[in-house]
Amino acid sequence: MSFTPFALEEWQSRHEQTVTHDLADSGCHPVGLGELLDDDPEAIQRLLATALHYPPVGGSDTLRGLIAAWHTAAPRNVLVTVGAAEANAITVASLVGPGDHVVVMEPGYRQVRGCALNAGADVDAFPLDPDRHWRPDLDALDRVVRPETKLIAITNPNNPVGTILTETEMEAIVAAADRVGAWILADEVYRGTELLTDHITPSFWSRYEKTVCVGSLSKAFGLPGLRLGWLVAPPALVDAAWRRHEYATISTGKLSMHLAETALAPATRDRLLTRNRTLIREGYTRLQRWIAASDGLLSIVPPEATALAFVRYHLDHTSLDVANALRARGNVLVSAGAHFGIENHLRITHGLKPDYLDVALGSIDRVLKELAKGT
Repeated sequence: MSFTPFALEEWQSRHEQTVTHDLADSGCHPVGLGELLDDDPEAIQRLLATALHYPPVGGSDTLRGLIAAWHTAAPRNVLVTVGAAEANAITVASLVGPGDHVVVMEPGYRQVRGCALNAGADVDAFPLDPDRHWRPDLDALDRVVRPETKLIAITNPNNPVGTILTETEMEAIVAAADRVGAWILADEVYRGTELLTDHITPSFWSRYEKTVCVGSLSKAFGLPGLRLGWLVAPPALVDAAWRRHEYATISTGKLSMHLAETALAPATRDRLLTRNRTLIREGYTRLQRWIAASDGLLSIVPPEATALAFVRYHLDHTSLDVANALRARGNVLVSAGAHFGIENHLRITHGLKPDYLDVALGSIDRVLKELAKGT
C-alpha cells in the first residue's frame, strides 16, 4: 500500500533537537505558563486544583463556546482536537475516499495534500503567484476544479508566504466550490498574526454551507505545547469527524482544555494576540534589514501575516541542499521550499527573541556566502 510521508514534519522531527537555532518552527517564541496565567494566584490555584480525569471528549462546553465566538459560530459547530493537525486529518478522513478529487493551494502546508493522497484521492493544486505578490491564480482554480471535485483546501493567512485573501478572492473560492458542490477546508490557524493591521483576518465560516474551518492555539496564541486545536463545521460533519476523533485520540488533555479556556477568554486572548504580534512585527523588521544587507543574495515578497518569511535565495542549489548546508555548517534549522512545492526558497521563522534571531541569521548569512563562493 503506497504512503506519502509528510516531508516537512519528518524534516523537523529528525533535526529540530540537533541544532542550536531552530528557525524551522512555524510560530512565535512560546508563552510561558506563568505568563499565560498572568502570575494570578487565583488562576494558579485553579490550575493546581484541576482533577486529572478524562475531559469531555469533544471539548468542554465553555471551551467550545469560546472557540465558536472566535469564528462567529455556535458551540454545536465545534469539535476540539489534538492540534490543528488532527482537525485536518479527521476532516479529510470524513470527506475524502479513493478516487475523489481534491484541490489544494500551493505553496502551502502539505498535510491535507498528503492525507488526501494517502486516502487514494487524486490531488491537483492551484498556485499563489509570486509575480503578483503571491496572490491566488483564480483562473487556474477554475480550470482545475471539476465536477467530481470533493474538497478545496486553502490556508488563510497562508503558510508559508503570509498572504491574506481579500473578500473578492474568498468569494471566488466559494463560487468555485459551489459550482460543483465541493467542500472548502479553510485552515485558519494564522488568524491573529497580521503584520500590517490589528484587524483579524475574516473567517470562511458562514460564507458557504459546506465549509470546515480549522484553528489552534499554536500560532497566533503562542501555545503550541498545549497541542490543542479545533474544527468548526456543520453539525453532521462535526458528528462524522467526532467518530474518527474517538478512534484517533479520544480527546486532548484535561490540562490543555483548562488552559485553553484561560487563553481564549477575551481579555487573555487579546493580550496574547498583542504579545505575539509584537514579536512578529519586530522580528520581521530585523529580517527585512538582514535581507537588504545581503547584496542581492536574498529577496522576499513581503508577507501580510504569520511569523514566517518565505525568503528567495539567488543561488544555483536546491532548497534541500541549502537547508542541509545551513543545518550541518551553520547549526541552524530552516524549512526548504521543496517542502511547500516551491524551489529556491527557504521558510524562516522570525517571531523570536531578538538575540536568538540575530545570531541565527548571522549563521545563515555566513553559510549562504560560502555557497555563493563555491566553498
